[in-house]
Order: sequence, then structure tokens, then C-alpha cells
Amino acid sequence: MKKVMKIFGYFLSGVVVLAGLFAAYIEFKGIPNYPVEIPAEVKSLKVDLDSVHIAEGKRIASMLCSACHYSTETGKLTGSHRTDIPKEFGEIYSLNITQDKVHGIGNWTDGELYYFLRTGIRPQTGQYVPPFMPKFPHLSDDDMKSVIAWLRSPDPVVAPDAREYPPNQFNFLVKLLSNVAFGPMPLPEKPIIEPDTTDKVALGRYVANGILGCFACHSADLKTLNDLEPEKTPGFYGGGTEMLDLDGKTHITAANITMDPETGIGKLTEQQFVDAVKYGKKPGGGTLHYPMSPHTALTDTEVKAIYAYLKTVPVIKNQVHRYQASN
Repeated sequence: MKKVMKIFGYFLSGVVVLAGLFAAYIEFKGIPNYPVEIPAEVKSLKVDLDSVHIAEGKRIASMLCSACHYSTETGKLTGSHRTDIPKEFGEIYSLNITQDKVHGIGNWTDGELYYFLRTGIRPQTGQYVPPFMPKFPHLSDDDMKSVIAWLRSPDPVVAPDAREYPPNQFNFLVKLLSNVAFGPMPLPEKPIIEPDTTDKVALGRYVANGILGCFACHSADLKTLNDLEPEKTPGFYGGGTEMLDLDGKTHITAANITMDPETGIGKLTEQQFVDAVKYGKKPGGGTLHYPMSPHTALTDTEVKAIYAYLKTVPVIKNQVHRYQASN
């Protein structure tokens, strides 16, 4: 018996040593780098800066880029201190994405922007962008070009600005996830075309998963997202993810938005859903709390399509604690 315990002790000690060495390796390595492999057709991409694409890019970016990259100090997309990201990820700042050629993206080509937004790999260095920066593997080609066109436009919010924040200080968890759980997205193998507006379910799936990434907040945990195959994300649309308010302290739990009638949104009418998503109105009165914000840039057709799509998502019974603002 003593011999068995001695062997077990050696084994346990070995496991502890290996775990320690692995942790040290991850800490030292940090965020991984990958080969930058931009296909010729992407490298030569040149987006048309017509008014239609710029306007649509601005609409999409108002729901995606502005929330994190807009600074109230500069009135531009110079980045901001992300106090709403849990401290377990470190001290995080969103980056300057104005047209400044040194501190922003002014020297990036259209192809490099496309490659970065699709894969999450910085085209200049090969460094992977950690999980909390969205990647857009399902955004249609035309919508992607619209976003790029807007970033190139004369809109004042993307005008060159040299504002620069301190480098991000990533905690061990971010380094670990970036090395073992998350990685770059592959470039699409074929063109991505947005669904016809007559197919409500397909359109709703595209807007919810492909553009807005609603599942990221409304599933079980930010650390277990599946960006490439959203439907395989644990707790898909069942809510439960704990998030922070802008004060960095108040914990908000994302709602279950599957059609469960008791713990989800199964009792909401289509119009109540539209009012909640577009205008932030609670069905029982009052307004929804940050990080959920009114999506006034969405059309009624798009919000109704999301509602139709959510009706097809497997129902999850998950009672989450809803935030109640103090009076």
C-alpha cells in the first residue's frame, strides 16, 4: 500500500510540475502569432466608395464598431477603456480605427482590412486578436465591403486622429484561451450572399448570427463561444452570460431569448419583441439595461425576421436572474 501511495505521489508531483511548466509557457508566449496568408484576390481587393455602400457601412458599423471604438473624449473611433470587460481578461482598451496612418488603420489596404475582419489576424504582424474582438466569418461580402467603404469615407468619426491608449494588459486567462480554445477564422471558401428579405427565417439568422452576433451575449458563457458554427455554442440563446455595466462593477445576466414561455421570450408578441430590440422597451414597462442598447438602425423587417428565426432555435429552459435598476 505504501508503495502504491508513493507511486501516486510521484505521479501527482509530475502532473503539478507539468501543469506549472505549461502555465509558464503560456504566460511567456502570450497571444499567439500566425502566418499571414492573404490570397491574391483578397490582397488586390479595392472597395467602391459609392454613397450606397458608405451609408450601409455606417448603419452596420453603428451597431458593431461604434459601441466599443467610439470615444466620447474625441468624438471619433479612437478607442476607449473597456470597463465593461471582466477583470479576469485584464486591462483592455479598444484600438484606434480612425484613418490615422500611424496609430489608426490609415495605412491598411482594403484587402488587409477584409482579411483582418474575417480572420482576426493582424496582417502586419500575424498576431491574433483575442476572443472579445469579434470576427465576422458570416458577414456577407457586400456588407463587408460596405463597412470597409465607410471606414474609408469622409465621415468625421473616422477622420485621422493620433490618440493612442496604453498597450492592452492581457491576463493569463486570455492568453490561455487564445492558445488552446480560440483561434483565427478561416477565410470563406465561396462568396457569402445575404438572404432575400422574403425568407424571414434565413434573414433573421443572418442578421442575428452573421451581423450582430447576438448569440455571443445571450448564450451560456463568453469563454465557450463557437463563432464559426454559432448553433454549436453551449446554451445557444439560452442566456446566463454574466456581463458588466460601464461602471465595471454591476453584474448583468444576459436574458434567455429562446421561445421558452416561462424563462425565455415565448410569451412576447412580435411587436413587443420589435419594441424591445429597436427601442429598448421592456414589455412590462421601463427600459432595458446596458449592455443591451436600442438597435434603431435595424429595420422592422430585420427585427421581425430575427423573431421568426428565434422561433426555430431549440428552446432552453433557463431561469436567469434579471437585473433590476434601483430607484
